[in-house]
Amino acid sequence: MVTTIQVDEKTILVLKKLKEMLNASSYDDAITRMAIKHMKPEKSMAGSLKKYTGKLSRKDILKDLRDKDDRI
Repeated sequence: MVTTIQVDEKTILVLKKLKEMLNASSYDDAITRMAIKHMKPEKSMAGSLKKYTGKLSRKDILKDLRDKDDRI
């Protein structure tokens, strides 16, 4: 379905520049790309502790986390 939207002159200038920068085939393509880019989740934090733990295994890291008496 194709529709028409009304935008301000400033907005059309921004859209033209965006379309050019992205080498998009249409305004729709440029808007879609920008929307998808901004909707992506932030970078995963998985593995972020590696710089602190070095090459320790998960078993070594968790070894002293709990005492035997601490278990239920």
